[in-house]
Amino acid sequence: MSHCQTLRTAMLSPSRPAASHAEAGPVCTAAGQASHRRRGRAARWLAAAALVVAMPAQAAWFVWTMVELPMSSGASCGNGTPYRFFVNTTPFSGNTAITFEGGGACWSQRACEGQGQYSATNPDGIPTSYMAQANSAAGGLVTPFSARLDPFQGVATQGWNLVYMPYCTGDVHTGNQVVVFSDADPAHPRVQHFAGQANVRAAAAWLRQNLGRPGQLMLTGFSAGGVAATAQYAIVRDALAPTGKTTLLADSGPLFNAPLGGTSAQYPSLPLQTKIRSTWGLDAPQGLIPVLAQMLPGIDRNNMGSLNAALAQKYPNDRFGYMLFQDDATFSGFSYYDFYPAIKNQPDPNVQKQMMNTLWRQDIAQWKPTLESQPNVAWWIPTYRDFNNSHCLTIVDFSGTGIEDQGYADVTPFINANLSHGAVLRRTEADQASDLTRPVSLAMTILSIVLALFG
Repeated sequence: MSHCQTLRTAMLSPSRPAASHAEAGPVCTAAGQASHRRRGRAARWLAAAALVVAMPAQAAWFVWTMVELPMSSGASCGNGTPYRFFVNTTPFSGNTAITFEGGGACWSQRACEGQGQYSATNPDGIPTSYMAQANSAAGGLVTPFSARLDPFQGVATQGWNLVYMPYCTGDVHTGNQVVVFSDADPAHPRVQHFAGQANVRAAAAWLRQNLGRPGQLMLTGFSAGGVAATAQYAIVRDALAPTGKTTLLADSGPLFNAPLGGTSAQYPSLPLQTKIRSTWGLDAPQGLIPVLAQMLPGIDRNNMGSLNAALAQKYPNDRFGYMLFQDDATFSGFSYYDFYPAIKNQPDPNVQKQMMNTLWRQDIAQWKPTLESQPNVAWWIPTYRDFNNSHCLTIVDFSGTGIEDQGYADVTPFINANLSHGAVLRRTEADQASDLTRPVSLAMTILSIVLALFG
């Protein structure tokens, strides 16, 4: 049993075994009945008081608790150190929100060591005090979905059990392979553990064993974490077996259509997907693609983008929501910079950015019909936000995420509709100019200044 189940069992168990009550016989006077009711009320009051007093000490509720997965599970960070994730539980909800952290990716030595514009985050692993340090998680405040008390943005899941999955493998939480990179420094090679799949499987098993089946379940993630939330949805969902509404909210980590046998002129993300399939072991016997092919009848193993429709088909009562900006200059760089020499060698950064955006918009245009084919899939695609290169809608707060030409001030209605399984909102902003001068929140403005000054 979990610690919560143990505590609950102890409070609800009678002080004497059941047989002793049977020995008293069926006869009970009115006075005895009244006395029994008073004792029952007193017992319930004492139990409630015990619950309040015991919460911090017994259950470590409302604080981030570190869980270190055993190396025997295959879980690890990219440098071979133990993988750690964090839970923040509450006794007042049976629902669970899981957030996958973002932060680049790698398929070369320097990128796996954390060097370069689009390199992998946390190359040296996850410390035990990760959620208390000044880092990309910001103690959970990086996104309202991983914050218990968020001063910048409220969202319904802040009252749920929260799970934060740090990112340290450079494989968007999906890999299944160990690779030795020596392309930059042969004398000091990097042994990279692409162990994202093992990390997620082991974490899901721990959550099921210790928190039980959730009521409602939400999987979300930003950037690389958005890819992970989609790619690992079926594995986590089946492991946890939620009893209530289940939702995916994938932020700025799209899996575009890129069928093997196609061309990069047809499918701009094809070079990227071809690279990661081989480098991260996605097609290996126990890799993510064969595993998902066994779980999802609708998936095309030759096209990772088919996962979007295959998930919706397998789980018709679930809701799938995808978000990104049309002018995202970060994920587009991650997707195309290394794979198109004309882009990589372009000396003018503005021209380079425009070249990547042209491919990005081509990928979006081919992606939307796949999403539209399923009745339980929604999308939210505004134009631009003057923060983080228009990358990620759900980090810090939701300011600047509106689709104003259709009457929406920010992404909140989209999030609420998906969590409640309400209207299927499919919104793409047509106005390409107004967002360029639209202000963001004070918190984002200050953070932008700090990042510009100190990096």
